Amino acid sequence: MVTLGFIGSGNMGSAIARLAVAADVQVVMANSRGPESLSELIAPLGPLATAGTIEQAAEADLVLLAVPLTAYQAVPAAPLRGKTLLDTSNYYPIRDGRVTELDAEKLTTSELIQQHFEGVKLVKAFSNILAQHITQLARPANAPDRTALPIACDDARAKAQAAALIERIGFDTVDAGSLADTWRFEPETTAYTELYMADPNTPFELRFEAPGAPVPATRLRSALAAAQRVRVAERTF
Repeated sequence: MVTLGFIGSGNMGSAIARLAVAADVQVVMANSRGPESLSELIAPLGPLATAGTIEQAAEADLVLLAVPLTAYQAVPAAPLRGKTLLDTSNYYPIRDGRVTELDAEKLTTSELIQQHFEGVKLVKAFSNILAQHITQLARPANAPDRTALPIACDDARAKAQAAALIERIGFDTVDAGSLADTWRFEPETTAYTELYMADPNTPFELRFEAPGAPVPATRLRSALAAAQRVRVAERTF
């Protein structure tokens, strides 16, 4: 049985965990507060879900990182060495403060995080869609309204491994290139969260209440191709 470890138990991690267990994937949830803090989250997920330490989550076949950008450096890199790590991170200055390397556009967010996780095969995934839309838009294989998500990685095998998992839990995938290319689906680009909203003109402050709408692979590819690089230093959210 495939296992998926989670580092982070907020809205994003919880949403993906629900889809994973529904797809017969065993999950190990971990956060900075310890396994005892996860009992209320684990119980509804059923027998395929357990709570553990970060080190225990790192023993899974794949691991998903779902923590704020301010927290990634607190995650130990050594237990994850050699693993495929799905990174959901985004840079929001209003939340994270200013990060000089990102504002200067010397690195993408994923490239910055990859520097911390030496020896880890980082895959940017689930970063351009809101948590509520993950649960709303997941569909069985071959469904006519299947939604696609972009993935990017510098390692072809890790990218294929991540794609297989994402497709298993309810989404098609589109290869968005390397970690250097991930700016194409970062905040404020044409391939970011608004793409998955039924009404893309939903005001920013109402985005967490907005219903989602399917995005086929062809539309996602077009959005990625049309993306213009956002001036990160001017990002306001």
